[in-house]
Amino acid sequence: MADAFSSSSETAIQRVVDVKVKSFTPLDKLGEFYQIKETLGFINEYQFKKVALQFPDELLVDSVAVADEIERNSGAKPFILGDTSYGSCCVDEVAAEHVGADCIVHYGGACLSPSKRLPLMYVFERRPVDLEKCKSAFRELYPDAQSHILLLYDVNYVHTIGDLWTLLSSDYPNLVISELVVEEKWCHSPWIKIQDGDLRVSEQGDGQVICQFGRRFTLKSGSSITDYSVFYVGQEGATLRNFMMTWNRCSFSSFDPITMRGRTESLSINRALMKRYYAIERAKDANVVGILVGTLGVADYLSAIQQLKETIHRAGKKSYMFAMGKLNVPKLANFLEIDIFVLIACPENSLLDSSAFYKPVVTPFEMEVACNKNREWADEYITNFRDLLPGGRSHVPLADEPVDADETDVSLITGALRSRNLLLGEPAESSCSSSVVLRNQTLTVANGNPAASFLAERSWRGLEQKLGETPVVKAGNGKRGIAIAYEEEGTSS
Repeated sequence: MADAFSSSSETAIQRVVDVKVKSFTPLDKLGEFYQIKETLGFINEYQFKKVALQFPDELLVDSVAVADEIERNSGAKPFILGDTSYGSCCVDEVAAEHVGADCIVHYGGACLSPSKRLPLMYVFERRPVDLEKCKSAFRELYPDAQSHILLLYDVNYVHTIGDLWTLLSSDYPNLVISELVVEEKWCHSPWIKIQDGDLRVSEQGDGQVICQFGRRFTLKSGSSITDYSVFYVGQEGATLRNFMMTWNRCSFSSFDPITMRGRTESLSINRALMKRYYAIERAKDANVVGILVGTLGVADYLSAIQQLKETIHRAGKKSYMFAMGKLNVPKLANFLEIDIFVLIACPENSLLDSSAFYKPVVTPFEMEVACNKNREWADEYITNFRDLLPGGRSHVPLADEPVDADETDVSLITGALRSRNLLLGEPAESSCSSSVVLRNQTLTVANGNPAASFLAERSWRGLEQKLGETPVVKAGNGKRGIAIAYEEEGTSS
């Protein structure tokens, strides 16, 4: 019997990986599903010559057919963007600029994070919803017709929400519906409204207008979001998780249009928040922080990086920046000298479950709680890094007063004393130097470049040239096959 790990180059080449993909959309349904007529109107109106078509992985099966229809009827040259650098919910403007595109057509789910480089059109999937079953589930979840309820939804179901509102609004006078909004002037979609400037909480007429995560809704005067229950139409995932973490004092229920069942969301928000608080304590213990660039398209990401670097430096920690595309465990495992990572990404991709990673991955908000003494852990949880910037709804300036170099506190994880401001007095721009600094009177002298010190202590540092030390030999034939079983080794039985 052959060993489970034995193989050969031939069988490896012929091996087929079973991957479930969406079936092809029939040609007669293609125009409706992908809104090709509206897309052609967008392209022809502005006379775009190069068009970037961004598809999520599950819709790539139809990408060629869609591109052919657009090219045949518009004269523009389409380019298909697949395997986006970061989350497919974000607009990949960088990839579009690589081909010199004049605009982007984004297909599928979207986080609606602002991106301001290129004209943009959103094409959602128009997923079906059984409105009668959704209505019945809503009535079972909210038997009291006077309940204050906020209706949220995945963007792929926006085309049905108006009809659902018509079915429910007459019986539920306190039902509030949300609408999709974006900041870009150059955004085109029949389901999205354009709002100039930053989206803020504001008073308007007899109610409070809240704009967040590409949603805008108006609450009754004198009420707040905590007075409402939230009914969500869509599947469990990053969008719902982001809403629940942000508005964690609201009760949530949902209707899944695929299973056609409604339910009260049973996720323990307190448990989830405590896990995030544990990550904050890990951030306080960390001396070396890795800043992960999780987006190149969301507006103000460079400002967020700069503010984060300053915040980390003022807390006496070292920071290194990493741009590595989509994250996975092997990638981050290459940097063992990093104590903790902080991810700058769109709100839906910020809440990364880092339980499988060797080091925790936190959000910019959590890193601010750990490093900014003026920032306190309160009821609100912030997933949008733009809210932390100057002018943002939740911006908290760094402390101005000088910090005592000998100041210490106690780690709630290890119980040991930890020294704040290990790098106090070192200029921020010299963060890559290897100068020697004094920690305090009780601790020893430390190298100012922890990553370099960590590398020096490694027993193996990678391939070394050893010029002049290795004798020159004549090249010979190498092994053939794949590393799991070279042809000279044969197979085990």
